[in-house]
Amino acid sequence: MVGLKIDGLRRILCLGAHSDDIEIGAGGTLLTLLQGQPGFNVTWIVFSAEGKRANEARASARYFLKGSLAHQVVIHGFRASFFPYQGEAIKETFEKLKGEFQPDLVLTHYRQDRHQDHRLISDLTWNTFRDHLILEYEIPKYDGDLGQPNCFMPLSAGICRKKVTAITRGFETQENKHWFTQDAFLGLMRLRGVECASPTRYAEAFFARKLVLNGGKKVRNQ
Repeated sequence: MVGLKIDGLRRILCLGAHSDDIEIGAGGTLLTLLQGQPGFNVTWIVFSAEGKRANEARASARYFLKGSLAHQVVIHGFRASFFPYQGEAIKETFEKLKGEFQPDLVLTHYRQDRHQDHRLISDLTWNTFRDHLILEYEIPKYDGDLGQPNCFMPLSAGICRKKVTAITRGFETQENKHWFTQDAFLGLMRLRGVECASPTRYAEAFFARKLVLNGGKKVRNQ
């Protein structure tokens, strides 16, 4: 397994359709980055969360972003499961965001996710941020839509425990979901750890749809 060290990351944009998506898909990666490299500026956006779900989203974001130099948490109230029918308003939100924050890394949903809200956020991410590093995270669910990711972040066992404990304790509104359990989240990270031969046994996985390698010199037209 060949690894590439990503230097120069300072601004991270996290996009989640619902209040627990970012934590499930990329929580361990964020905890690892913020623990190892101080100085990150993070914008964290949840597109659908109201009432108790909104309170859970804010509290969880604060927990996961404790190690950041600066962060902004934005909670929108778009109607869950109806995103394709609210596309124009959500697109306008993306257009406004494009003028307010220029990220080095964007974390968003997997484009082939079977949840319609997730797919729309992924599509609009690519429509909006066309010159940015975008990594698509995965969410386990009943639909069985997990794919074959090609980018991995090894995670320590301690980070994994911290992640799943924070998620299962922080989102009491999801306790009735049959898949919302610590063993499910740990199991997926263990499987991804196997796939990338993680020295720590665990990993989160992403889809890196487009990557451009920079050898350190400016590329000029010849």
